[in-house]
Amino acid sequence: MIKTSKLFGTKTRVTFSLPADEPAGTVSVVGDFNGWEPGKHELQVRRNGTRTVSIPLEPGHYKFRYLATDGVWLDDEDGPELHL
Repeated sequence: MIKTSKLFGTKTRVTFSLPADEPAGTVSVVGDFNGWEPGKHELQVRRNGTRTVSIPLEPGHYKFRYLATDGVWLDDEDGPELHL
């Protein structure tokens, strides 16, 4: 699941969220905005049963996926593209 909120100026805070326990292990969000670099934006477990990471992004069109432990790739339920 993805949530967005406007920040001061032109940026938007994009919060990527997955269940805390599925898939097992660490999960990173990777995409155009971070050079597809695993580990740069790792999701952190929250008390509400999810794991999330928030990234401030400029307006644009972005492609992304989740990368879990052991090279498991996942797509977001909202799709693999983001339009801000």
